[in-house]
Amino acid sequence: MANTADNDEGAQTHDGRSPTKRLVTNVPRLDFITKGGLIQGSSYAIIGPPGSGKTVFANQIAFEHVRTGGKALYVTLLTESHGRMLENLSQMTFFDPSVIPEKLQYLSAYRDLEKEGLKGLLELVRKNAQQHGATLLIIDGMDVAKEFAHSDLSFKRFLQDLQTFCNILGCTTLLLAPHHEGEIHPENTAVDGIFELSLWLHGPRAVRELIAIKFRGGPSLLGRHEVEISDRGMVIHPRTEVQFAHPASAGREDRIRMPFGIPRLDDAMRGGLLSGSTTLLLGAPGTGKTLLGLRFLLEGARAGQPGVYFGFYETPPRLIEKALGTGMKDFKKYVDEGLIEIQWQPPLEHNMDSLAERLLERIEERKVDRLRLFIDGVSGFRSAAVYPDRLVRFFSALTHQLRMMDVTTLYSDETPLFSPGVDMPQPEAASTVENVILVRYVELRSQLYRLLSIMKMRESAYDSSIREFSISKDGIIVADTFESAESILTGHARMTSSPAPAHEDARSGLKNPLGSKSRSTKKQPAKKPAPASASRRRRT
Repeated sequence: MANTADNDEGAQTHDGRSPTKRLVTNVPRLDFITKGGLIQGSSYAIIGPPGSGKTVFANQIAFEHVRTGGKALYVTLLTESHGRMLENLSQMTFFDPSVIPEKLQYLSAYRDLEKEGLKGLLELVRKNAQQHGATLLIIDGMDVAKEFAHSDLSFKRFLQDLQTFCNILGCTTLLLAPHHEGEIHPENTAVDGIFELSLWLHGPRAVRELIAIKFRGGPSLLGRHEVEISDRGMVIHPRTEVQFAHPASAGREDRIRMPFGIPRLDDAMRGGLLSGSTTLLLGAPGTGKTLLGLRFLLEGARAGQPGVYFGFYETPPRLIEKALGTGMKDFKKYVDEGLIEIQWQPPLEHNMDSLAERLLERIEERKVDRLRLFIDGVSGFRSAAVYPDRLVRFFSALTHQLRMMDVTTLYSDETPLFSPGVDMPQPEAASTVENVILVRYVELRSQLYRLLSIMKMRESAYDSSIREFSISKDGIIVADTFESAESILTGHARMTSSPAPAHEDARSGLKNPLGSKSRSTKKQPAKKPAPASASRRRRT
């Protein structure tokens, strides 16, 4: 029995009709886009330029269909030979030569079309589909068939006769034809659905996309969805903001604090970040964002809370080495035990929605509570975006989905290394996160110091004072307020008067090269000028 499904199985539609039967394609996420699969007995046009993946797409549907009990007939018209086609498909994981020809039959029909025209082609398809008991019919090369039609009207009549026969047989039909931008195909009005594949260049990068232009009989996800072709065949990545267009309105209520394990930082946040919240960690390169993120995961692991590192630029061995070199001696132990999972994405060309799917699916697979997540590098998603104007909606959807999964998320993003102000790479992102922490350098007397400040915390009180912090082999140490410099947030610290000698800050234990602010700003009484006669005596 073929893999078919009913919408709301066992129920009826609102008007009392039986639910529509579906042909489940099992092509990754195609059935999600079509809300359950193709409608059984309907006809669909698959169009696109050469190289966009039409043949792989149709064959993948055919192999998946026969694997679940159906029978398919694949008819070719002046396309590549069957031997060459099967040789190319043999590299795909869905390819199974054992189903040919008993369940999946290939038929070349060009000679019959050349001799007897569309009428002969229709008769040949009818005869073989009935004999084979086909529940799926694919005709590859509809542009060739159209050349034998006397007019658009006669070609539409041919399609109507083909659809009538397939409806009686209960056979779903896929019609493949090349398509170039700007072309109009009158016959597309006669089919029940149209899937357009595209292939275009975004700079040096080749981009494949799928659009469900038309889908009669049911809803579908409109718009462009990026596609990749690999050894798995065709994999479709629906836009993240569309996949999660109707998220849950409320998350987990019993929220707890998630500390970093850095005393003065946790004190400033009244115990740590709230569980289920999202925090943006901003800073220039080298300011310590990655180390703060690793420290956040480590503190969770010590409390029995699982964590995930999702990054692009640091390999797992380098991350572990960095943690060990900054006082996090037990980080590797938790990685080996699986409590902290490192998901490293090699710095290659990525698909933004594919990255989000990979992350969310892995979190679902783990089925754990109170997960901590550190996404090291928003720029990794940004570089994968084909349409930059999607970024705000993308992160809003991803963030909300993580929040509903009770994941406490920490993003890191880079600000310019040398800038007179705080420039957010994506200002709109601040509205989608609950918390913002800024780390940056300040230059003073030819030395660089690291500063940390909490810029925003929703749903919680916090201390917004600017704090100096240092990184050493013993770990991260956050000091009390960095009091003696002006204009810290502009990156131009300067003394309010001549500095006093450096001394040990009794509150923080760190050297404060600026001295005490109260002492440096205290005014000294002006000296009275010496009498003129005294001046003359000294000169004499």
